[in-house]
Amino acid sequence: MTTSAFPGPGRYSIYTGRATNWPVVVISSALVVPLLAMGKADGGWRALAVPLLIAAAAVLVNLLTAASVRTAAGPNGVSIRFGVFGWPRCTYRLEQIEHAEVIDLHPWYVTYGFWWTPRRTCCTVRSGPALRLTLRTGRTVTVTVPDAHAAAAVIHEAKLDQSGRDV
Repeated sequence: MTTSAFPGPGRYSIYTGRATNWPVVVISSALVVPLLAMGKADGGWRALAVPLLIAAAAVLVNLLTAASVRTAAGPNGVSIRFGVFGWPRCTYRLEQIEHAEVIDLHPWYVTYGFWWTPRRTCCTVRSGPALRLTLRTGRTVTVTVPDAHAAAAVIHEAKLDQSGRDV
């Protein structure tokens, strides 16, 4: 996680952070084993080859896309990338963001992973402090970041510099 601030005109603060939750990835991958055992066909282990390949592909996709969330915030807006390859990714320009705030995600109400509905997007891998963006369209975007207060402060500063008013 980095936050850099350079004072002076024409200089901007930039926030970058990466949040991970390896226990959830390991547990969700390990749950494939009992599913394979319950789905074992009477044909023996040879009949299990196709489900085993599908399960291995699911575990690989889980590891590559759901292990972490990388976030960057600054004068260009907010960029969110998932996993090793940065997919799926979301980018919100500063002009699209109406408000940025820090919220506390309770463990019982966290939707782990990437979730999209017509009114909200959630990019979360753990509970605790998170950054919530309210877009001008009314849509909310919630993202897990290591230092939600720093990310919100960078967005507030960038919006203040851009428009001369507080958000």
